[in-house]
Amino acid sequence: QVQLVESGGGLVQPGESLRLSCVASRNILSITAMGWFRQAPGKERELVAHLARGGDPNYADSVKGRFTISRDNFKNTVYLQMSSLKPEDTAVYYCHANYNYNHYWGQGTQVTVSS
Repeated sequence: QVQLVESGGGLVQPGESLRLSCVASRNILSITAMGWFRQAPGKERELVAHLARGGDPNYADSVKGRFTISRDNFKNTVYLQMSSLKPEDTAVYYCHANYNYNHYWGQGTQVTVSS
């Protein structure tokens, strides 16, 4: 099993930046893929960024050029650096892990972009 704990959400103004962190309970080198999803009120959960072990990152079109997913293997942590934030980025952001053909989710962290 994998436990995921997110942090770093908050309230920011449009154009500002924020970095989310996701700490995994096991060595992330053993995890097939990790990523970030988000869910806005009244909308379905959507993929934001995805990083497979040994692969290149993938991003939703809506965040390309603004968001960057990265990992620190020594800290078992995956990050989502978000820049040039827009009000439409407002959502609960969830960390996701695909491990041993199972899907694991964090508890979510709220990101609100508002002036």
